[in-house]
Amino acid sequence: MAGLTKMAHLLIKFGGGLITDKSAMKTADADVITNLANLTHQLISQGHALTIVHGAGSFGHLKAKKWRIAQGADEAILTEQILAVDSIREDMLELDSILCEALEQQNIEIRNLPPSQWARETGPNFTGSLTPITNCPTDIVAVTFGDVVDCDPPKRFGILSGDDLMVRIAQESESITHCIFLLGDTEGLLSAPPSHPSAELIPIWKPSHEISGDHDTTQDVTGGIFLKLESAAMIAQNVEHVWFLDGRKTDRVIQLLDDGTTRGTRIML
Repeated sequence: MAGLTKMAHLLIKFGGGLITDKSAMKTADADVITNLANLTHQLISQGHALTIVHGAGSFGHLKAKKWRIAQGADEAILTEQILAVDSIREDMLELDSILCEALEQQNIEIRNLPPSQWARETGPNFTGSLTPITNCPTDIVAVTFGDVVDCDPPKRFGILSGDDLMVRIAQESESITHCIFLLGDTEGLLSAPPSHPSAELIPIWKPSHEISGDHDTTQDVTGGIFLKLESAAMIAQNVEHVWFLDGRKTDRVIQLLDDGTTRGTRIML
């Protein structure tokens, strides 16, 4: 059904496992980032609006895991944690600058919004104004990302996940038509972990469906696929098209907009 959406507003998550090698400290995937910048340029040239949230991957998760940043302040290691918080924030700005530079090379005007500078607390009920994102002009791409943010004592700090940012942006924006999670190692939601030989793509998922997931706690500190599903189900209350797609195959985003469907997983209520 061609022409399903004349002008879409896409809220896209560039997953940390897509834009970095999660197993190697601070290793960005330059080719993937270039492809995503090309996709963004193509979508804008077709008249669509975009809001981008990106993950941390190996620029955040490994240090955060080592120093238990997601759990908040631990007096036994607090000095090391405070140093780690500063280091992770610097690393995230570095990853963000790599992505934003690739976008700017495509002559895309961006509005860059690091959460540590405007948000507090963690989870989807974090505090901080999203107006600079939700009211961003359609010809400018707002970019934000999962980050370490300040929290009230005794926690003091924690990790605001990119998935939680996705939820709130979708809830507070009146123009989002599509919410797309671009994944780095799978075509969508699978019936079993990607490494399992029986794993098959689940084309439609609803919250009533059970899944057999695989959350790698050695690398991921924000809940992995389970948080993504929970977040996507919340987003589906406000947005009609919520999808998990293979970020290595950017043509599927174009196909989704052209035909109303593509190979991936659609999240529905």
